[in-house]
Amino acid sequence: MPSDPAARERRRRHVTAGAYRLRQHEKPMVTLAAMGALVPEALGAADRLATLGHGADVVCVTSPDLLFRILRPSRPVGRPGLAPRPGLPPRPGHPLVTVLDGHPHTLAFLSTIQNVPVSTLGVTRFGQSGAIEDVYRYHRIDTDSIVTTALDLID
Repeated sequence: MPSDPAARERRRRHVTAGAYRLRQHEKPMVTLAAMGALVPEALGAADRLATLGHGADVVCVTSPDLLFRILRPSRPVGRPGLAPRPGLPPRPGHPLVTVLDGHPHTLAFLSTIQNVPVSTLGVTRFGQSGAIEDVYRYHRIDTDSIVTTALDLID
């Protein structure tokens, strides 16, 4: 949490609006937008991407519904795309990888904010059980899959 009162207030507004930038890289090449239980995997993927020379911003989505509601009214009637909002993902020109332990389409709309390439990771089959690492790998929502997906978008 930021120590500066103005930065704390800005973070609070973003959290209650549906998303906030959890980690900002100086020279990002990709944005990773993660929700809920998958935030640690996204942070791990950002660390691994950095070691490979590819900076990544990490955005924590707190509510896709609130985020969609905030972004939806900003679209002019009859015109494609959404007007960008400060602090919301992704940065212009940077591809986006979304990841959550729900259906991958849940966060797909985020790519329309800046009209960027997107790859959505999530769960499309339900009922599997096992060790969490195995289940994440099965659904391709583990750190390795996030890194691979980001590299595919960057290249």
